[in-house]
Amino acid sequence: MTVQTFIPTARAAAEKTASQPSHPADLVQASFDQADFQDTMVKKLYIETQGCQMNEYDSHRMADLLGDSHGYVLTTDPNEADILLMNTCSIREKAQEKVFSGLGRWRKLKEQNPDLIIGVGGCVASQEGDTIQKRAPYVDMVFGPQTLHRLPQMLDQHHQQIEKPKSEKIKLVDISFPDIEKFDFLPEPRVEGFKAFVSIMEGCSKYCSFCVVPYTRGEEVSRPLDDVLAEIATLAEKGVREVNLLGQNVNGYRGETFEGEICTFAELIRLVAAIPGIGRIRYTTSHPLEFSEELIECYRDLPQMVSHLHLPVQSGSNDVLKAMKRNHSIDVYIEKIAKLRAIRPDMHLSSDFIIGFPGETDENYQETLQFIKDLDFDHSYSFIYSKRPGTPASELPDETPELVKKARLAEIQKVIKQSSIDKTDAMLGRTERVLIEKVSDHHPHMLVGTADNTRLVSFEGSADWIGQFAEVEITEIKTLNFVYGKLLNLESDVA
Repeated sequence: MTVQTFIPTARAAAEKTASQPSHPADLVQASFDQADFQDTMVKKLYIETQGCQMNEYDSHRMADLLGDSHGYVLTTDPNEADILLMNTCSIREKAQEKVFSGLGRWRKLKEQNPDLIIGVGGCVASQEGDTIQKRAPYVDMVFGPQTLHRLPQMLDQHHQQIEKPKSEKIKLVDISFPDIEKFDFLPEPRVEGFKAFVSIMEGCSKYCSFCVVPYTRGEEVSRPLDDVLAEIATLAEKGVREVNLLGQNVNGYRGETFEGEICTFAELIRLVAAIPGIGRIRYTTSHPLEFSEELIECYRDLPQMVSHLHLPVQSGSNDVLKAMKRNHSIDVYIEKIAKLRAIRPDMHLSSDFIIGFPGETDENYQETLQFIKDLDFDHSYSFIYSKRPGTPASELPDETPELVKKARLAEIQKVIKQSSIDKTDAMLGRTERVLIEKVSDHHPHMLVGTADNTRLVSFEGSADWIGQFAEVEITEIKTLNFVYGKLLNLESDVA
């Protein structure tokens, strides 16, 4: 059995026009009529998404893609699906085993329904390649984060060889890194609600010693400026009011303009803010090295920038940061946040922390704990360090007992949770700008929306206001992430 890897030429991508099929010609190895697969039954697609917001975005695009090309509709029940796709994440420990455990459950479904199609994508797929099909031969397709746009062609290939003997079948594996090509062949995004994620770049070139991203998603590649702005403008026309710009190192964006110049992330932010209808801008995930003065000035000048920033630091110890190859000191991080809070005193800050990194001493940990207290983080994604295969850190000696790591993690999480509680309590009596998103599930006369700081806010109002921004005075703290308020002004009234 041979392994087929699709590698379309750059010319195929360049020659695509609006009147041509939305895939490279090289992908189609034989003429194949997709309509042959259409029947009177609705075909259903189930996607299991693991990991980050980039994967969430990619999963939505997979659904858009297969809906557009083959008419598949999403289902939340794997038992009724015709296709099962697993979009994997390799960040956490034992990621591969989690994948194969999940595939073991799906194998039982395929035994009950031999026509069921199973595909594995994402970062574990990129790492493991055809090893996935060797361990789980019932998997039909394996694709990487940069090749999800080729799913329709892989699906066609699968159908073409259903009747072939096993010895003649081609393994459908595509984990190549064709730069930013995938965005040229994805359909127009579907809109659900008033928020949308927009991927503006892929990969990372920082090569932190603990991180697998450069190996699973490739090095940094930014989408062309015009493509990003066109996608956001389309979303705005469809009613989206809040965009969340995505990238593994999103503030390192350097997209090419139509004139061949380079647009920085701060310049992109200003252009996005100028798009009619866009009232709120978020972004994730960023790197301290790329958090520029020009970006800080965007918070000064643009009301669309939310007073919430997720800026991963990983550790509060310079010794640990050096071992992590983060290439900045704690003082650099502190200085940037001080400048930001001088402009936005109400800025809510969140971060990532890795506890128990190889060589972390008690002194290093205490430095991190004090750093967390000093910067008063709103919340965090904090985990005990886990080795990732192929990364430099996986070769470092690690002598810290697991119980010590767990105790350290519990302590910092307790500190950050209390800080988050305090910040929610401090909202009482304040006025928050809220994007109204829906009618309450439990109280039809109440509306629910999101404040800049990500808290859910509920207040009395009309369903006609959904999709607008409102100024709301907070009157009651219900939970850590949910508060009540009363309407002061609608956006239209304020304007």
